[in-house]
Amino acid sequence: MNYQEQNISANNFEECIKCTICTAYCPVMTVNPDYPGPKMAGPDGERYRLKSPDFYDKALKYCLNCKRCEVSCPSNVKIGDIIQSARIKYDTKPPKLRDHMLAETDVMGNLATAFAPIVNPVLSSGIAKAGLDIIGVDKHRTFPKYASHKFSTYLKKIQPEQEKFQKHIAYFHGCYVNYNNPSLGKDLVKILNAVGYGVLPLSKQKCCGVAKIANRLISRAKHDAEINLKSIREAVEQDMPVLSTSSTCTFTIRDEYPHLLGLENSDVRSDIMLATVFLSRKINDGEIKLVFRNDYKKRISYHTPCHMQKLGWAAYSTGLLKMIPGIEFVPLPSQCCGIAGTYGFKKENYEYSQKIGAELFEAIENEHPDVVATDCETCKWQIEMSTGAKVENPITLIAEALDVEATMLANGLL
Repeated sequence: MNYQEQNISANNFEECIKCTICTAYCPVMTVNPDYPGPKMAGPDGERYRLKSPDFYDKALKYCLNCKRCEVSCPSNVKIGDIIQSARIKYDTKPPKLRDHMLAETDVMGNLATAFAPIVNPVLSSGIAKAGLDIIGVDKHRTFPKYASHKFSTYLKKIQPEQEKFQKHIAYFHGCYVNYNNPSLGKDLVKILNAVGYGVLPLSKQKCCGVAKIANRLISRAKHDAEINLKSIREAVEQDMPVLSTSSTCTFTIRDEYPHLLGLENSDVRSDIMLATVFLSRKINDGEIKLVFRNDYKKRISYHTPCHMQKLGWAAYSTGLLKMIPGIEFVPLPSQCCGIAGTYGFKKENYEYSQKIGAELFEAIENEHPDVVATDCETCKWQIEMSTGAKVENPITLIAEALDVEATMLANGLL
C-alpha cells in the first residue's frame, strides 16, 4: 500500500513551525502573484491534499524546485520535495509535446550532434523560434549549441590509455558534456591525468533524469535512474568514485532519486560527488598537488547554483579557483538565475524566469568580470543569454590555468 492510499505523507510536513522563512527566501514569490508560496504549497497544502486530491492547486507548477526553501528552513522540512511529490501524484494533466521534447535529452542530443552543422543555425533562426513558440517554447530563449561529436565517443577512444593509470575514477559526464560541451569533459581528463588518475566511462549511463522529473515523466526518469545506479554500483565495487562536473546531475542522483523516484542509493551516495569536491579533498589530505601557470590572469566572478547551495559544496569550487595565483576573485550574491532547467524555456514561465534572475544579471554587469564561473550548465545558458558575459565551469578555468608538466612533477609522475 502506498502513502496516498494510507492517507499519510512520505515527507516531514508536520515538522513545519509556520515561521514563513521559506516564503521570504522563495524567488518565485517576488515575481508571480499566482504562486501560493512554499509554505502554502508545501506543508500547509499537504494537509489538505491528504484529505482529498481535489485540494491540489495547479499553481504548484510555478515552483522552480530550487530548494532555497529547504536551505532556509530551520526545521529541515523537505518543502521542495513535498511540492514536487504533489505535482507527481495529483497533476492529472498529461505532459505536452513541448515537455517531452525538452525532457528527452538523450534522444534530442543524439539527433542534434549527428546533424550539428544544420541543427545549430536552424535552432537560432527566426523561423524555428516562431515554430517552437507555437508549441510552448518561448521564442526569446536561446538554445545551447550542439557539438559535432559526443564526449562518450572520445572517452571510449582514449580508454586504453586511461586504463594504464594505477588509480581511476568513473565519470558521469551527463547530457551537457556529451552533446553540447565535450571540451569540459576533456578538461577534467587533463586535470585528473596530471595528478595520476585515469578517467573511465561508466558501463552505461543515461540522462540523470532531472528534466523528466520536472516534466512529470516519472516512469521514464525511474528507468534511466535504475540504469545509472546499476553502473554507479559497478564502478564503486571497483573502488572508483563517480565524479560529475554538473551540480544538478550530482544533486539529482544523490537526492532526487530516493526522495522523488523512491530509489534507494544510500550504499553509493557518498561515492557520487562533483569533481571540484574530489580534487579539493585530495589536496587537503595531501594526496595530490595542483601547480598553476604564472602568466594566467583573469577577473572571475562565481555564481552559486541553487542545487550547489543545497549540496553545501560551493566552498570547494571557489576554494580551488582562489588557489590560482593570477586571478582576481569576485563573489556574486547568492541568487537564483531563474532558469531552473527546462522551466525557463517554457513560454508560460519565461517572463518569471527573467525577472527572478534580474538582480543577478545586474550584479554581473556591474562587476565586469572576464568570466563568470558556475557549476551548472543551465545557469551558464541563462547568464550568457541575459548578460552577454562569458561563463565557464570551474573545471575549465582550472584546466586553463594548470601547469601540466609542473603538476605531474609535483605528483611524482615525471
